[in-house]
Amino acid sequence: MSIFLSIVIPAHNEENRLPVTLEQVFHFLENQSFESEVIVVENGSTDRTYEVAQQFALRHANCRVIQSEKGKGAAVRRGMLEARGEYRFMCDADLSMPVQEIGKFVPPALAGFDVAIASREAQGAVRYNEPAYRHLGGRGINYIIQLLILPGLNDTQCGFKCLRGEIAQDLFQRQVLNGWSFDIELLYIARRLRYRVREIPIDWYYHPETKVSAVRDALRMIGDIFRIHVNALRGLYDGAR
Repeated sequence: MSIFLSIVIPAHNEENRLPVTLEQVFHFLENQSFESEVIVVENGSTDRTYEVAQQFALRHANCRVIQSEKGKGAAVRRGMLEARGEYRFMCDADLSMPVQEIGKFVPPALAGFDVAIASREAQGAVRYNEPAYRHLGGRGINYIIQLLILPGLNDTQCGFKCLRGEIAQDLFQRQVLNGWSFDIELLYIARRLRYRVREIPIDWYYHPETKVSAVRDALRMIGDIFRIHVNALRGLYDGAR
């Protein structure tokens, strides 16, 4: 069976939010004409995330649950490399982007791309319910990212991205960071290899229970950007692992 779209959902301590997200994702997919699969990647949870996902998979033949080492980057990499879709979409477990927006990232709505990234800053994007301090913090992080490594990309950290299957296979075989900054590394490699990166404006809803900490994650990110530059100088991204 040829799979058109794979949706990869990294899940760490998401036993409460994951069932609602999966219901919404499958409701969307059941109304599409293409073949699809959903891969939930549990990574280091201390709650019942793995059991909850398995229970859901028992009722849906095109849902798989796998486990990876801890870290969002590790989880997404594992899921993307195991996916079989012609297009592979990474999706945050909080589903802060309405599920219908997924249609913007695949043909026929979108063509001529290798990597499409959801953007809360592109023209036409709308943010809902986000406190001003969170927005300013996010803009500060993006300023650092653009200054140090990815000029011209206005929202690298939104957790919704789509890649053509062969591009996903290539990039994630090279990508090595296991943590929050894996998006930066992924996009850096994509640019290094001259892949076409598109920013797609989305509607986005702020969730108060977000796990992102502007100060903590900004400090980690700066260290990771330094590691990305070192890895590039070592030629780590020039050949598949």
